Amino acid sequence: QASRTTPAPTDPIRERTSPFFLPYPFLPSCQPERNGTMKTVAFLYAALLAGAADAFAPTSTFVGRPAFTSAVAAPVAKSSATELSMAMERTYIMIKPDGVQRGIVGNILSRFESKGYHLVALKTKMATAELLDQHYKDLVDKPFFPKLRDYMLSGPVVCMVWEGKEAVTTGRKMLGATNPLESAPGTIRGDFCVEVGRNICHGSDSVENAEREIGLWFEESEVLEWEDHSKDWIYE
Repeated sequence: QASRTTPAPTDPIRERTSPFFLPYPFLPSCQPERNGTMKTVAFLYAALLAGAADAFAPTSTFVGRPAFTSAVAAPVAKSSATELSMAMERTYIMIKPDGVQRGIVGNILSRFESKGYHLVALKTKMATAELLDQHYKDLVDKPFFPKLRDYMLSGPVVCMVWEGKEAVTTGRKMLGATNPLESAPGTIRGDFCVEVGRNICHGSDSVENAEREIGLWFEESEVLEWEDHSKDWIYE
């Protein structure tokens, strides 16, 4: 008589599908009818699987242990928008005809950009005598003014508006002294010129004058408001 093979009993736990499934040949028996501890073993195995799932989760909390957290540092608190806007200034910077003719416009632009200032207006323009009379209204009566005006009319100028923290006073420091020979190395005039009458650029000397000069050289629509995302890496 042929021997009859009895099929192995179905094991409900061994058939469970899980990414954390582990064989458990160490268990003596998982048949309810032969082992009264089946429920206890099943409970312990389920707890093992749950613990493994928690361990691989992005964040997890174990009893008696702190939660895992991301390695990314918490963002540093920034100054409020109100505080930052109150500290912002606009300044008018103009590259004169000699600076344009000598091809150093890009160098001057890059200095203000590298400093972290925000460019909100830029154009090339031919000045007029009337515009220069208004711009230099405090110098019109000076004996040297006609020569200054002729110099400013001799070629195009580059008009710029820069925005940033203490932009007026810092902008003046970046330009250097009116007399290039008195300007420190590293300043624009200290690096690029030697004569007062060819001192390359103009910068507003006060917040009030900056706003007045911006209004003279630019239409309101030419001065843009746009968000510069690099500000988060420049200001605290």
